[in-house]
Amino acid sequence: MPADRTAERAAELEPSLARLASVQQEAAQIRAAAEQEAEALRQNAAREAARMVDAAREHAHELRRQTAEPLLREARQEADALRAAGDRTASAIRERAPERMPHLVDLAVADALRLTGGERDDP
Repeated sequence: MPADRTAERAAELEPSLARLASVQQEAAQIRAAAEQEAEALRQNAAREAARMVDAAREHAHELRRQTAEPLLREARQEADALRAAGDRTASAIRERAPERMPHLVDLAVADALRLTGGERDDP
């Protein structure tokens, strides 16, 4: 009787093929677990990145405020100085106005008379 070589070979390979199938199944499980872990890591990284962006935005707001503070202080000082100079100039004008008013009225009257054909030319 001729030997069934195919059956003999199949019988020889069956334990190895069974182990290979088991290893393939284990590899698929490892791959699935790795994919889940990678997804969890991506989600954690995205949450951490969002937290860092939020913290940076909050810090940027405070940093802008701190940076603007000396500039605002300087602008207020400059405005105060300009206001004080304007007050001094206005005060000086108010003090001189009573002295100069009669002369300025005379000039205005003379100009008005000259424009209307009047005579007065003696300011």
